[in-house]
Amino acid sequence: MIEKENKLLNNFWEIFNQQDRLKVKEFKNYMDKFAVNFNLYKDGNFIERSLPFDLIPRIMTKQEFDELERGLAQRIKALNLFLEDLYTEQKIIKDKIIPMEFVEQAEGYLKELQGFSPNKKLRTHINGIDLVKDSVTDKWIILEDNLRVPSGASYPLSIRDTYRKIYPEFFEKLKIQLIKEYPQILKEAMNYVNCGGINVVLTPGRFNSAYYEHSYLAQMSGAYLVRNHELIVKDKKVYFKNFDGKLIKVGAIYRRLDDEFLDPQFFNPESLIGVPGIMEAYLAGNVAIMNAPGNGVADDKGIYYFVPQMIKYYLGEEAILDNAPTYLPYFEEDRKYVFENLSKLVIKDVAEAGGYGVLFGNKLTQNELDDLKKAIEAEPRRFIAQEVIEFYDEKCFMDNEIVERKADFRAYVIMAEEPKVWSCGLTRYAVEAGNYLVNSSQGGGFKDTWVIGE
Repeated sequence: MIEKENKLLNNFWEIFNQQDRLKVKEFKNYMDKFAVNFNLYKDGNFIERSLPFDLIPRIMTKQEFDELERGLAQRIKALNLFLEDLYTEQKIIKDKIIPMEFVEQAEGYLKELQGFSPNKKLRTHINGIDLVKDSVTDKWIILEDNLRVPSGASYPLSIRDTYRKIYPEFFEKLKIQLIKEYPQILKEAMNYVNCGGINVVLTPGRFNSAYYEHSYLAQMSGAYLVRNHELIVKDKKVYFKNFDGKLIKVGAIYRRLDDEFLDPQFFNPESLIGVPGIMEAYLAGNVAIMNAPGNGVADDKGIYYFVPQMIKYYLGEEAILDNAPTYLPYFEEDRKYVFENLSKLVIKDVAEAGGYGVLFGNKLTQNELDDLKKAIEAEPRRFIAQEVIEFYDEKCFMDNEIVERKADFRAYVIMAEEPKVWSCGLTRYAVEAGNYLVNSSQGGGFKDTWVIGE
């Protein structure tokens, strides 16, 4: 495997070193022209900015990606079965694989949806799984599951399109897997659960951090891009109100807002971006919502701990891809280990996302470690601890030189009748040297991912 990777990398660098460096500016201008943005909220301010990108792609062999594909498909199958079971029969709870009190304390668990099963019993339609490649074992390790509103798929699509225009030589000389089928896969997933009507992408609007993606994916998949005021609920059905006032029935909604803002009549009454009554239509089986409300329970970093057991329980298989070594202070034995090794571990708040709520023990003072220990003692269910994974750096072209930066990989799995793993993904890298937090919401950049081979 390593020999194949080295050969591919050598082939890439041979072509890259022949390129005119003036094209770098052309590349940037092209990306800026199409406003590839990921906006930030910082200190209460909205910052509209171009998402930093790097023109050197991450490169994988087809053989390596095939192994990832098997593991990711397995994981999403198990997670979908878990969510369906959890909200219906709860066999996994009754068989004492996962403690019920552990589930009930998960922020994303919606007890009010207990007993409801969505169309086709499908809940995990669009999934983003975050991985890193361990430089010690050379294995891919799963860090997080994102089954609510994962973002980022539009960015590799955009940069790939730019790459093909500016640097066609790579695609003439290297056997790079095509990725343009993603919008079609997304469309097929929407059609699969559609309850009769048009497909729409529901966006909070242009001030959302990923608004670029909302509009891009709607256009490319043939769905309508809609705001909340363009949807109305009548007789437990959702309709799109077009420019002349005509009502068009909606069959599937790819929502790009969190549960709490989705329906002010069902969730947060102060939400100004939700659609009143949309949950009533959903619970009546008249519209599909992608991803399913209540999926947040599976994004909980504490529930992540149990995914290998879910795979064994539902599929009768061992997990192909490993979790990072994880400890739950909720359990006495794990809590003892965490307290003895606090300065060497990564501590995460289970309900946070986007790189927030992450503390590296080796960066904390003794007073901070003592305070953290008290916080864990007071709320052990709130935290997980993980061993630090020394994951690989990726080469990045920054300020006219090649530097190395920490980088993770978000893989996308689209679920319909069977899971489909997109032959690309979002490689995110830290802009600062030595930074392990690569999330776009933390100011990180992104690059394309090339799967090469047949």
